[in-house]
Amino acid sequence: MPRMAGRQTISVPRGRHAPPLDVRLGVQRRRLFQAASAVFARVGYAEASAEAISREAGMSKATFYEHFANKEECILALFEAAAEQLVRAMARAANGREHRSYEERVTDGVRALVGALSADPRAARTLLVEIMGAGPRAVARRDEVLEAFADGLYRDNARVAPKLDAPTFASPDDAVAVVGATIELVSRHLRTGRPAEPAALEPVITRIVLGTLERARPR
Repeated sequence: MPRMAGRQTISVPRGRHAPPLDVRLGVQRRRLFQAASAVFARVGYAEASAEAISREAGMSKATFYEHFANKEECILALFEAAAEQLVRAMARAANGREHRSYEERVTDGVRALVGALSADPRAARTLLVEIMGAGPRAVARRDEVLEAFADGLYRDNARVAPKLDAPTFASPDDAVAVVGATIELVSRHLRTGRPAEPAALEPVITRIVLGTLERARPR
């Protein structure tokens, strides 16, 4: 299995030094997210339970139910948080510096994507693998998010590539194909540990993006 980054348990002071309620609830929610991602990664969504997640977080089951109605609500909330974190990482890569070429922009974006996913493999596994077993609502939300990623990739390419004298996608479906291939590569790594180092995926994904654009170039 792939190596997992270390995680620090979040805790808050008690008694008269305790923070306000909204801060405590935020800390509790983050601890539950950490615990849920660990449990989902270890036993899979089907075998996970509110009790197991609560125990992993060092909390009561009642506290779990203060935040989530059931484990489906938990995985959906965790999915949304992981997707939002991934979007922020991609945005920072796109806007962090001026790119001299479109290839450089793609390379930075792919590095940010792989880096964000490998920084928290358990959350990434929830985002890409375990969500598939969480029922129709979860699968539909996953499809919506992946479509949004593909749409963002297509729009960014259409806006930026011509300025950098680079080719564009022939159609939105080309971007969907790139996202699908990328997700499958990363999912395989999360499921099987192949390749051993996630950074090995960066040149592969970059070639997929640029190769699709080259095929889309008018002749």
